Amino acid sequence: MGKQHAYRTTVRWTGNTGTGTGSGYRAYGRAHDVIGDGKPTLQGSADPAFLGDPERWNPEEFLVIALSQCHMLTYLSVCARDGVTVTAYEDVATGVMEETAGYSGHFTEVVLRPVVTVGDAAMVERARTAHHDAHQTCFIANSVNFPVRHEPTIRVGG
Repeated sequence: MGKQHAYRTTVRWTGNTGTGTGSGYRAYGRAHDVIGDGKPTLQGSADPAFLGDPERWNPEEFLVIALSQCHMLTYLSVCARDGVTVTAYEDVATGVMEETAGYSGHFTEVVLRPVVTVGDAAMVERARTAHHDAHQTCFIANSVNFPVRHEPTIRVGG
C-alpha cells in the first residue's frame, strides 16, 4: 500500500432563511461556506440552474478547478524533472455536466486548454508531450470516471 494523505474540510450551510427545508425546494438558500484550517473561507452555492447564487462558487466549478489545478501542478513537476523551462501557464478549463432522470446527473467531460510558455524553441515538443505524462499521473484525473481532454498551446518566450 502506498503512502496515504488525508484531507479535512468543513462545509457549513448558511442558507437557512428561517424555516430550513421545511417550506419546500424553492424556500431555502443554497449559500454555504467552505472552510479549511488557516485558509480563507470560500463562499459556495449551487449552480444558478439549481437556484444557486451566481456570485458564489458551485461544486461543479470546484470539480473543474480541481482537475485544472492538479494537471497544472503535475505538469510543472514533469517539466521540471525533464529540464523543460516553463515561464508561464494559464488554463481556461470547461466542463460539461448532463442532468439525468431522478434529480441526478454526471459530468460527461472536462477539457483543459492550457497555454504554456517555455524558454526555448527546443523545448516545445517535450512541453507538448508532457501533458500526456501529467494526465497519467494527476491524482484528480485518476479519480474521475469521465474523459479529461487536453488542448494545449505551447509558446516560446522569455
